[in-house]
Amino acid sequence: MSSNLRINRICEQCGKEFEARKTTSKTCSNDCAKKAYKARKRAAKIEVSNEQVNRIKAKPLEDLRAQEYLTVDETARLVRISRRTLYRMNERGELVFMKLSRRTVIRRSDIDRLFDQAKPAGAPEPVIISLSECYTMKEIIQKYGISDKALYELIRRNDIPKQYSGIYAYVPKIRIDELLTSAASQS
Repeated sequence: MSSNLRINRICEQCGKEFEARKTTSKTCSNDCAKKAYKARKRAAKIEVSNEQVNRIKAKPLEDLRAQEYLTVDETARLVRISRRTLYRMNERGELVFMKLSRRTVIRRSDIDRLFDQAKPAGAPEPVIISLSECYTMKEIIQKYGISDKALYELIRRNDIPKQYSGIYAYVPKIRIDELLTSAASQS
């Protein structure tokens, strides 16, 4: 059945203007119709794929918390740290991995134990020593004839506490004398 209608339309595939004979025509030719069909199918597949990805991402953490054994990826997602950090924890002996066939799993109780451990008390309170019992950095450099870099490295390596008064840093005379006189006697 042919129609006497002549409607100006724009092709949804190529964007060219064409004269349609039906009110339902959306493309200018059979080739454009085939391309539009393929584009719709491709978009539908992408939508399904995106939906699957979103479902996996939105997988509730409660499911992970209920499982007795977790994979490395699941543990990383649960604890919100990287896989490499988990492997470093395993190397240090903080977290035990078990190998089951080709899968590496971690016991849920081992993960919980990490968080149940007592927190360290923190750094001890620094003892305040009177400034008359301390050297300035300049005094140490002049007295022992060492370089700035060597002095700061010595203080850092031996955890010598520093006190500040204004722009000057002070360190205990006793600790510096012990370190530098013992180093001089060993030379």
